Amino acid sequence: MREKHSILVVDDSVESLDLISSQLLGEYQVTTVTSLREARQRLEAARYHIAMVDLVLPGESGLDLIGEITAKYPYTAVIAVSGQASIETAVQAMKLGASEFIEKPIRNLDLINILVEKTLQAQWLISENKRLNAMIHKDLETDLIIGNSAPIQSLIQKVKKIAALDTLALITGETGVGKTVFAELIHRNSPRRQRKFVAVNCGSLTETLLESLLFGHKKGSFTDAHRDKIGYFQEANGGTLFLDEITETSLAFQVKLLKVLESGIFRAVGSDSDIMSDVRIIAATNKDIKAMVANGSFREDLYYRLNVINLHIPPLRERRDDIRILASSFVQEFCHKYKKDELKISPGVMSLLLNYEWKGNIRELRNALEHAVILAENKVIQPEDLPETIVGETQDHDIKYDIGDQNWATAKADFSRYYIKNLLKKTNGNILQAAALAGITRENFYKKCTKLGIDWRDYRKSGENENGGER
Repeated sequence: MREKHSILVVDDSVESLDLISSQLLGEYQVTTVTSLREARQRLEAARYHIAMVDLVLPGESGLDLIGEITAKYPYTAVIAVSGQASIETAVQAMKLGASEFIEKPIRNLDLINILVEKTLQAQWLISENKRLNAMIHKDLETDLIIGNSAPIQSLIQKVKKIAALDTLALITGETGVGKTVFAELIHRNSPRRQRKFVAVNCGSLTETLLESLLFGHKKGSFTDAHRDKIGYFQEANGGTLFLDEITETSLAFQVKLLKVLESGIFRAVGSDSDIMSDVRIIAATNKDIKAMVANGSFREDLYYRLNVINLHIPPLRERRDDIRILASSFVQEFCHKYKKDELKISPGVMSLLLNYEWKGNIRELRNALEHAVILAENKVIQPEDLPETIVGETQDHDIKYDIGDQNWATAKADFSRYYIKNLLKKTNGNILQAAALAGITRENFYKKCTKLGIDWRDYRKSGENENGGER
């Protein structure tokens, strides 16, 4: 039987304490206190996974406690709770590190469980990322970020088997999935690890320049050859040469490359003598190389020579389990790079990340998190910190972002309308999917649409069923 997560609830209202604790008891270990003094005593005596803190207490401010928890107890997540605080106070709570905010009176009690579970998942990211890094560092010599999904773990097992062998490998997968990372992972765990790992993007170079860069050239062999220059085959001698986008090379160049792979001998441009090279070749492509072999645009003999071991890396949208780990790792990386205090990822942001298509794969995810860390003003990354392409542009111009003259009810209604419409656009009006993304029931989602004056049918594609996604 697993140990229950512990939750500290701080509220001066006995009624609120009874309501929250009765909703959570049984599934969680709940401790309730009515003052900041008691809360501080409890936090010093025991470890809590979550602290639910009322922002307005008699003669005290819950904001003080939130700041202390963030600074002294980073393993404790905070959910701010209040029915009296202004929207500015709620924003301040988020800036101090609160992951979520619940408004009292809490009419939908299920919302308590939903937010607690989302917050626990966010906290899990931190410990899981440390565990994964420790596991990878123990088994493989690397500080590279990879992932923890079943497909990636299967690839890591294959890397463990082939790294020590001097076999050629062909890595396939879409742009941005991490082909270079896996090539470097193989090198770092091979007997060649003490020598150079040299990566070349064949698709960004002309055939003449690629030949010169790989094989080197002699002075005077062409117009700009003002001196002798060694090529990457010599530079990587004893190490690993990674040829990315290998399918972008010409058939004529492929003949020359095949000769080097078979004999280990090449000749610099303009030279009349051969050079021997001892390199391990790892190639990669984002194209359907089998189809290119079939239509004659890539040499069949070179394909079979390179494809001794194939590592296919699936796109990020097919291994969404990796998004949590990667996102957490990238945030840590960029917090260190830009000298920021450690930032957390709010459950709302994680939901956006998990449901985005990531056509640019890991590279796009990494750029999005760098963007978020740079712009983040709070201790918790919020949706507005992400690039607009992730959050989704809206055509609703009636939403007020200047909250200075709004009360809490108006601001909440505006945001709710914005949030619901974006979910409907993302799911093409599929109520089941939209409700799942929001973490609420289908019935509750219908009610929100009605209350906010939103007709979900406006977001359905023509010809699709009219029952909100049910069959």
